[in-house]
Amino acid sequence: MRRIEARKARRRKRMIRRLVIIMSVIAVGVIVGISYSYYEYTAGKKAAEEEMDEFQTEEEQEQNEEFREEFQGDESGDGATNVLLVGKDSSGGQSNNTDTIMIGQYDPEKETAKLVSIMRDMYVEIPGHENNKINAAFAYGGPELLRKTIKENFDINIDYYAMVDFKGFESIVDTIAPGGLEIDVEKDMHYQSNDGLVNINLNAGEQKLSGDKVLEYARFRADNENDFGRVRRQQQVISAIKDQMMSFTGVSKLPRAVGTLEPYVNTNMETGTIISTMTDYFRNTPSQIQTMRVPVDGSYQNEYYDHAGLALEVDFDENTQKLKDFLSKTDANVETAANEDDQNEDES
Repeated sequence: MRRIEARKARRRKRMIRRLVIIMSVIAVGVIVGISYSYYEYTAGKKAAEEEMDEFQTEEEQEQNEEFREEFQGDESGDGATNVLLVGKDSSGGQSNNTDTIMIGQYDPEKETAKLVSIMRDMYVEIPGHENNKINAAFAYGGPELLRKTIKENFDINIDYYAMVDFKGFESIVDTIAPGGLEIDVEKDMHYQSNDGLVNINLNAGEQKLSGDKVLEYARFRADNENDFGRVRRQQQVISAIKDQMMSFTGVSKLPRAVGTLEPYVNTNMETGTIISTMTDYFRNTPSQIQTMRVPVDGSYQNEYYDHAGLALEVDFDENTQKLKDFLSKTDANVETAANEDDQNEDES
């Protein structure tokens, strides 16, 4: 009997020792993983910050901090996250101009990713201001007023915002695609603005473009498609960047990628939220990004206003309903850009 009890006691001790060893290995692995992630994140962020300091002024940095403090996002509900995406042009001292307004949505439960392009020339109600084009809301009050304007006109809640300066956009593309981002340029694109700040020179064909050339492609509108073609190309570029990100990094490289890209993006999302969301996205990547454009075909007409110039007068009831349907459905239909007959010739 004593021998049996002794054997049982020795087995218990061996099991305890094994358990201690296993728990120690797990603890060491967690510590190493956290340390590695932190090192990679800070290394990537430091390198990007050094480059960003070369083109971002102290005034712009202070303005970005004000944007973060002022933004009052509302939860979109149903497990999905809606992010207001803004492309900002700081060239020539025009720090409050934007020609890119989008809503990005990711729903981890439905495993869907959606992208809504909002035409910048839509004539809308702007809280606290005279009615104007929707991009004027950003000029008046940054991301927060733009969020309120979208809520006022389309009844859509937005959780977060992410704003990228065009120079930062170029750096992001060059970071994730050092050999160039593969884009099929559908036609020759040549244009120079009167002030010389915009100079686009692209030849037709499938090719790998550096960040500055990708920006040229996304901004081009000097054809009969005008802003409608630009919106289509912007969605094409976003999809190409997503595909490149998937090949550029896996979960193990995610901390450095986030650290590298973070300084170029002004957002009210916490770093932990960004990493957890991106990690979930990489593990459950949607097969495609579903896209929509607002206003939808047949729901708008050109109108001229003395204070705003040529703008899009839209049917808000129709567009609000279709936008809500698009963001709430699992099998949302893809809205394509308008055809060549749908033009808006406003060059302001």
